[in-house]
Amino acid sequence: MKKNSGDHSLGVVITGGSKGLGYALALEFLSAGDRVVICGRNFERLEEALHALLVAVPEGEIYGMGCDVGDPAGVRLLADFAVAKLGKVDRWINNAGTAGMFKRPLWELDAVDIVETCTTNLTGSLALCAEAVKVMLRQPSSDTPCYHIFNLGFSIIGASFSRSAVPHKASKRGVAEVTHFLSRELRAAGIKSIGVHELSPGLVLTELLLRDATEEARRFLTVIAEKPETVAAVLVPKLRAVAAKNSRMRYEPLAKMAFRIVVGIPKIFGKA
Repeated sequence: MKKNSGDHSLGVVITGGSKGLGYALALEFLSAGDRVVICGRNFERLEEALHALLVAVPEGEIYGMGCDVGDPAGVRLLADFAVAKLGKVDRWINNAGTAGMFKRPLWELDAVDIVETCTTNLTGSLALCAEAVKVMLRQPSSDTPCYHIFNLGFSIIGASFSRSAVPHKASKRGVAEVTHFLSRELRAAGIKSIGVHELSPGLVLTELLLRDATEEARRFLTVIAEKPETVAAVLVPKLRAVAAKNSRMRYEPLAKMAFRIVVGIPKIFGKA
């Protein structure tokens, strides 16, 4: 993979970038010639990801920091780290999250698990957005959006189809509202250089998606879900080229996903 020297190099921050979609996004940005900062809670996995990214893109500029996005102090340190390494942050992607305990009703969940899930997903996204805006406000301003923040929340449909517990679905729905209300606040404050967007990657084939799935569910998800690298290859050009103040950026239209389900029905039911 080589840099696209014809494009402007961007400074990119990706939380939860040590595995899954976050890692795949980092690889695509690096391959486009961008400078990237990733973070993750698992230090060993983070080091492995940084090494793998450098092997894949030897000329890439990649940095990593251990960070629990549910810790406000850690989020502030991440913002400082990103500025120190990148100089300017053009894209900030809040990908980090946790699903907590799966397939249990709310009353059977441990209170610690409820708090951790909501803190990581919702409180973490709020704190990350706040720090991202602070960083971007210190950068040269513009009359059109040139710096962009992306949040991965749940639509009503997405939450309805999720197999996760209430804290995960509720907190991810809250993230979608963070995007909506932050965009309104920026507009009311007359801040034109920052865009805030909802990023919808669709069903991505990760360990989390397949967690605790039955054999039938696994077969279904394997047919309709996409590999992280496939999703990242489609999304990154869109993320690099975005010019709107507020948008919902999808990997693919819902109609296309529905078509894949119909086409894949024989495989889902073991008839092909």
